[in-house]
Amino acid sequence: MDLCSKQTIKSLLKNSNISPSKKLGQNFLIDGGIIDKIIGFADLNNQDTVLEIGPGLGCLTQALAQKAKQVVAIEKDPKLLEVLKNNLRELDNVKIIFGDILGIEIQNPNVKCQIKSKIPISNKYKVVANLPYNIALPVIRRFIEATTPPQLMILMIQKEVAQKICGEKSCLPKIAVEMFAKPEILFFVPKKSFFPEPKVDGAVIKISEIRDKNPKMDKELFFKIVKAGFAHPRKTILNNLSKELNIPKNDTAQWLEKANIPGPKRPEDLNLQEWIKLVDGFDF
Repeated sequence: MDLCSKQTIKSLLKNSNISPSKKLGQNFLIDGGIIDKIIGFADLNNQDTVLEIGPGLGCLTQALAQKAKQVVAIEKDPKLLEVLKNNLRELDNVKIIFGDILGIEIQNPNVKCQIKSKIPISNKYKVVANLPYNIALPVIRRFIEATTPPQLMILMIQKEVAQKICGEKSCLPKIAVEMFAKPEILFFVPKKSFFPEPKVDGAVIKISEIRDKNPKMDKELFFKIVKAGFAHPRKTILNNLSKELNIPKNDTAQWLEKANIPGPKRPEDLNLQEWIKLVDGFDF
């Protein structure tokens, strides 16, 4: 069964009395060539464990299972679950788990044991997924900040979000990801490659070199400062930090000076290392 065929997808949905959910961001890939490219960039072998988020009807899952040792697919929609299981029933290296990826505590040992009791998942794994566009950044952060992060992530996300994360211009999503990993855009995907067709184009990104580069740093403080800095992107870093952190301007100016950051700079002009300097010099 060609699970990437628009005709097949429409038939499966109709026969199961299912309408794609806009709330869950259900847009199914109908271009097998894109699936092939995703599989190629994932660089899979017969020893790999792959975690897939939102498998839908199983188009990508089916392709992953042909290359990897095992695939753990996490599906949130109970309506799709039974159809998905039936579509993939002949693949003995696929384990389908019902759940919300944002509700699974990756760092919780009990959850790891629960997954291991169902399938012997390795600490070394890759994440490959066509993500619902509205949860892309939370999912990325959840994995790159996990105690046991993946070796690699190959993700389909919204084009605009991909450009923010991977672009040259600094912004909160870019800094949040670069703190733990190296993001890059692999290729863009036109909206006509999906059914139903979304309003925006997509992009496939690669997130690699995932590790905590500053293990001793207070990450809660780091994100507090970065969020304050980007609270008003068109205002100066001096004004943003002073107002959002409730620190007198004179004290904020001295803090910036110690970090060799001019107060008139805008947050988009600061790179990751400058944000780290601000955290290191914070003593309020």
